[in-house]
Amino acid sequence: MKTIIHNDWQEVLQAEFASESYRKLHNFLKEEYRTQKIHPDMYHIFTAFELTPFQDVKVVILGQDPYHGPNQAHGLSFSVLPGQAIPPSLQNIYKELASDLGVMPVNHGYLVDWAKQGVLMLNTVLTVREGQAFSHQGRGWEKLTDAAISALSNRKQPVIFVLWGKAAQDKIKLIDTKRNIIIKSAHPSPLSAYRGFFGSKPFSKVNAALEAMGQAPINWQLPAHVK
Repeated sequence: MKTIIHNDWQEVLQAEFASESYRKLHNFLKEEYRTQKIHPDMYHIFTAFELTPFQDVKVVILGQDPYHGPNQAHGLSFSVLPGQAIPPSLQNIYKELASDLGVMPVNHGYLVDWAKQGVLMLNTVLTVREGQAFSHQGRGWEKLTDAAISALSNRKQPVIFVLWGKAAQDKIKLIDTKRNIIIKSAHPSPLSAYRGFFGSKPFSKVNAALEAMGQAPINWQLPAHVK
């Protein structure tokens, strides 16, 4: 079978890639990319998995749907390509990061540096039509990303799951909460950030949990400039 992800995620998700559900999704996406403007581009659908191999995942930050504006989405939840305006939810993430750890906000929204340290920034749906939020929901992505969450939950080395908002918290049913660590709050969206996201200190909680497990903490300070 064709390699889709070029690291250990390929084996972890092999059964999903071989499933009838994924075959239907693949055929749907071929037609969508041919006839519609879809984000991210087809070469960045699996960026989250490519940048953070299965065995390297320390933290999962779960998002829902890719950004549906032009030149924003590139396969990581909450992250946008260099040169794009920082979306409102990410602005609030930066505010909480500064309040929690004194980390200085940067003038871009490119979060690849976190991914390379073991932060899997996973959307539950990996593609979207331009200008049409949630347009690829219910097409099969959820089955694949649920399988990824379950595999991480069952992995020998525990994982910290950061679940912001109801949609992310609905995935708790896939997670063994006795073995893994759950950090949850309201979503950082401007609609809900003041209802419990601000002041929730997720970043210091993540690092405290990692250090308790004997692992290196995440350096949340992003580089000032990105290429």
